[in-house]
Amino acid sequence: MQEFTESDVIERFESNVRIYCRGFPAVLASASGSLIRDNQGKEYIDFLTAAGSLNYGHNHPALKQAVIDYLAADGITQTLDFTSTAKVDFIRDFNQKILQPREMDYKMQFTGPTGANSVEAAIKLARKVTGRRPIAAFTNAFHGVSLGALALTGNRSKREAAGVALGDVIRLPFDGYMGEGGSTLDYIRKLFRDPSSGIDLPAAFIVETIQGEGGVNCASVEWLQGLSALASELDALLIVDDIQAGCGRSGSFFSFESMGIRPDLICLSKSISGLGLPMAMLLIDRRLDVWAPGEHNGTFRGGNLSFVAATAALAFWQEREFVSGLATRIERLSGGVADIVGSLPPHVARCKGRGMLMGIEFSEAAQAERTRIMAAERGLLIETSGAHDQVVKLMPALNVPLPLLEQGLRALAQAVRAS
Repeated sequence: MQEFTESDVIERFESNVRIYCRGFPAVLASASGSLIRDNQGKEYIDFLTAAGSLNYGHNHPALKQAVIDYLAADGITQTLDFTSTAKVDFIRDFNQKILQPREMDYKMQFTGPTGANSVEAAIKLARKVTGRRPIAAFTNAFHGVSLGALALTGNRSKREAAGVALGDVIRLPFDGYMGEGGSTLDYIRKLFRDPSSGIDLPAAFIVETIQGEGGVNCASVEWLQGLSALASELDALLIVDDIQAGCGRSGSFFSFESMGIRPDLICLSKSISGLGLPMAMLLIDRRLDVWAPGEHNGTFRGGNLSFVAATAALAFWQEREFVSGLATRIERLSGGVADIVGSLPPHVARCKGRGMLMGIEFSEAAQAERTRIMAAERGLLIETSGAHDQVVKLMPALNVPLPLLEQGLRALAQAVRAS
């Protein structure tokens, strides 16, 4: 039998569609907390956290033990949408620990296990509720690559892969898209208030408060409040895609908590399971839950291991030490990024982001990629984002040990200087 090396196996048998491994050829073997180890024993500090799906780090002991105990007791693993003890426990705890303290009244729809599944359900429901077809989405948005979600996504290369028309979307400029001094909200208001603009009224506006894949672009409080008010005026729904920025990534559980808005629909995935297990859900304002039974479904919406881990993760948000520690880490991360940018010549780079989702945008896009490569050589795992991959994106775990956070920032500073 022919023997293949790890790289041979990947090159010969895995599809060309893979991307992360092309820029990071190590073969990963194990992980704990904020450290990843490859099969040669080299360690990397993880400032990527599987694109934000591991907000609590790798293999957190409490989450891992909850899943192990459930399996050891022969807990049922897959239940479609049958009622299971694991699902009941999660729904009860999510309501009591997350929704009620924030005075939020939403029903929970468990979709297929990816963020795109949640987005698909949201836009489908918005069209059903309003009787309208267009969805208003924004420049540099990323909502997924299934066809409905892809139609909302801005990235040209991903859109071109569809092979079919991607319609029923109104593309609008995100906050700050026109540069300083240009109000995109004024343009959006005028567009929809003008009956001769040629633009149909939307079923919904879908927005990320922080565009992670789009370049760590942050919407202002005033812009989001204005958008929410306009949606209400037009009898359109407001959908917040909190798939990457939610579950604490922004500093609060939901990224919009301090912004004075109340979305009609909220998309969650990535870190909702806590342990990196596939899970996605749609939060639906109670008055909008007009689904008929079975009208939207999917086989893997009853993943009980995900429910178990997700329930265990909710306990963190009851712990003062976790919440105060998160604030400390946010301050250090933002300060460290500001120090790195401040050490560079003027106009070379600028800081972006909020909470534990920070970025460094370089005026020369190639420097971001060079920084990513130099960081990996120094044992730091990061990625780039933005229209031209000009932004180095930083997403450490919310509970990253402070010494590792400092070590990672030092490695990043060295990588930036070397680039």
